[in-house]
Amino acid sequence: MLRCVVLDDYQTVATGYPEWAAYADALSVDALSDHISDTDELVARIGEYDVVVAMRERTEINRSLLERLPRLKLIVTTGMRNASIDVTAAAELGITVCGTESATAPTVELTWALILGLARRIVAENNALRSGGPWQSTLGVDLHGRTLGVIGLGRLGSRVARVGTAFGMQTVAWSQNLTADAAAASGARLASSLDELLAVSDVATIHLKLSDRTRGLLGAQQLGAMKPSALLVNTSRAPIIDQAALRDTLAHERLGGVALDVFDVEPLPADDYLRTAPRLLATPHLGYVTEENYGTYFFPQAVEDIAAFAAGKAIRVIG
Repeated sequence: MLRCVVLDDYQTVATGYPEWAAYADALSVDALSDHISDTDELVARIGEYDVVVAMRERTEINRSLLERLPRLKLIVTTGMRNASIDVTAAAELGITVCGTESATAPTVELTWALILGLARRIVAENNALRSGGPWQSTLGVDLHGRTLGVIGLGRLGSRVARVGTAFGMQTVAWSQNLTADAAAASGARLASSLDELLAVSDVATIHLKLSDRTRGLLGAQQLGAMKPSALLVNTSRAPIIDQAALRDTLAHERLGGVALDVFDVEPLPADDYLRTAPRLLATPHLGYVTEENYGTYFFPQAVEDIAAFAAGKAIRVIG
């Protein structure tokens, strides 16, 4: 019997999906709801398992860890990309890595939840109402007629742009390889540069893959080019924004508001400055965390991956 463990099952839902039951005679599954950052502890907790299911990029699975897991045969990651898994090392050690599909809509919807939360000061007003504070203490920001800047107009960014059009916003877009025709297809105007996009945007939202080209793309100079009233949203990857520059911008309240769903260290340490930074709306990497995404893609397809691997016909192989 194959033994499988699911890492970082924060909501303690992983083993409750019915697809596991079909393979109960050949597969046992456990789930760890706590995040384990210490390598020695992680080896002790998962060293006896044949299969690891990694929830997105919550736990780093690097070469040094893999070399200490001689029983491991298969890693399944939710989603088809996971920068936290050393796929090359896994292949060299004879470990197969497979993935699952993932829905686009959840991250798009969260992006707009964050934009609207910032624009209408939802958290501040909710907290005041619930605590008996002042009745109306802020002025919301109108989106209609304002400029939305979409940095990265791919599968996610293009959908975000179309929602902006529905709100009556003027949309500009930019990425390294974006063309005017591709931007127009999503109702956007191609910005001549990232600096131009940031300078004209009332709301700027990031939808790029993390790579050598995008790491640190928004530094102190770029953040300084934005309007003091502008809102900045990142539901992509934290290192796309230079973290020191971001923290300095927040500390000096140089923007109208920042919303983050991604962080350089996750879970965010209890004493991290970002937990109390002014003008910041933050969520704990919820972009993909929805009932449909878990129940339609992540766990049913993880079970499919394991079953196919056990039958000698691995599917959705990464690398």
